[in-house]
Amino acid sequence: MNTPDPRDPRGYAADAPLLEAWLRFTGDVRDGRTMPFSIPGHKHRTDLVGDVVVGDVPMLAGLDTMKQDHALLATAEARAAEAWGVDWCRLSVGGSTHANQASILALGHPGQSVVVSRTLHRSVLLGLVFAGLRPVWVHPEIDAATGLPGGVPVAAVEAALRAHPDACGVLIGDPAYVGTLSRIEDLAAAAHSSGVPLVVDAAWAAYFGFSPKVPAHALARGADALITSAHKTLPAWSQSAFLLARTSRSGGLLDPDRLERGFEASATTSAAGAILASADASRALLQRDGAALVGRLVDLVASAREQLAAVDGLEVLVDRPADHPQGPLAVDPAKLVVLLAGTGAHGHAVEAELLAEGMTLEMADRDILVPIITLADDETTVRRLVTSLAAAIERHRGEARRIATSPAWSVRSETAISPRDAFFAPHETVRADASIGRVCAELIAPYPPGVPVLAPGEIVTAEALDALRATRADGGRIAYAADATLATLQVVA
Repeated sequence: MNTPDPRDPRGYAADAPLLEAWLRFTGDVRDGRTMPFSIPGHKHRTDLVGDVVVGDVPMLAGLDTMKQDHALLATAEARAAEAWGVDWCRLSVGGSTHANQASILALGHPGQSVVVSRTLHRSVLLGLVFAGLRPVWVHPEIDAATGLPGGVPVAAVEAALRAHPDACGVLIGDPAYVGTLSRIEDLAAAAHSSGVPLVVDAAWAAYFGFSPKVPAHALARGADALITSAHKTLPAWSQSAFLLARTSRSGGLLDPDRLERGFEASATTSAAGAILASADASRALLQRDGAALVGRLVDLVASAREQLAAVDGLEVLVDRPADHPQGPLAVDPAKLVVLLAGTGAHGHAVEAELLAEGMTLEMADRDILVPIITLADDETTVRRLVTSLAAAIERHRGEARRIATSPAWSVRSETAISPRDAFFAPHETVRADASIGRVCAELIAPYPPGVPVLAPGEIVTAEALDALRATRADGGRIAYAADATLATLQVVA
């Protein structure tokens, strides 16, 4: 009789072929039964650089043979496709960044238009560079009460498709970084009525569809492709992600061959087996125990929301019904977003106090905090977060203020030339004030969330520059710019 491996406490290996292979290989390393003459170069020895290499098993000549004789990766991807109810899936070790760009490479041809939500991650903007597509921007509605982006208006997508009949697809993010939701069914219908696919970046909600307490995932609501990160909200290694699609083999609008080519175009040929195995294990976890585990997660977030809402002046982002005085709003029930403006406390000061206690936050700016609660949390960790957060707010309490909308959500852009043309054009570095009216050659974003305020091919405006400067002056990080001080910008020569 086989003895259960203590590293698989819930017994998922029987349902997860890559996890089973990882357990077997690392057991062989531990017991001295393997002597590899293939990469990686550390040969699983810990006496050279230490324990940092423990568990690092390659996909090829590790989990499977170099020739993939056992087809373990294909089996794991087929099981994931089945779990999400579609016919195509690839597991990525390049995160949702790689999966987003692979999906974009499967759309259209260079020079063609694509309808894109402007608040998507930088990876989408760079995917447009790779594919040579021209973005037609649509903007989510900004919620007046919170200053945060709401859903992407269906009417805006319909209008963009009418104005650009050459469009090859629609790209949106749902849920948004802050957990707000769009009407996916209606967006899918709008895309399909124009004969194009809807691709949804759902990086922050891998658990959607696996419990009645959360919304159905986008594929079940009509989307053609779904990108989601296993590592963001599931117990998986960093960089693990899924790209799932309903292809023309099952009545969809996406070509499976183009998807394969798009995925392989920038995929590493030396995939980390541990990353893949953890994604495989997380999929098995969702299929077997998702209803209970995701349900518990929603309950934890609900408890945190209730406790924090009792703090004077503090608000949390929650659903609002259609007849609410501030208007309707749909929010991921497993996402905690804390609104500080009414307390007068500064988010960076609160974040610093939590960091001193060993607690990191996913995002903090002046008015917004986003702590990520996942399946790995429990009542103890959430209680400590809530207690420490409330205490830090009290220590930094000040005069209540109006909430300020982040430039990541509010700045409107004008595209002068395609992102690809701008990326490859000769560029020059000029004083920031002299860049106004010029065509931007670089991508500049407050981080997090990593949504560009300026992207290649867009006109530099005083509004965008002022917003970026204000973010930096307030203590925020300016990412990806060649000059993070914003004294200079790179523009098309």
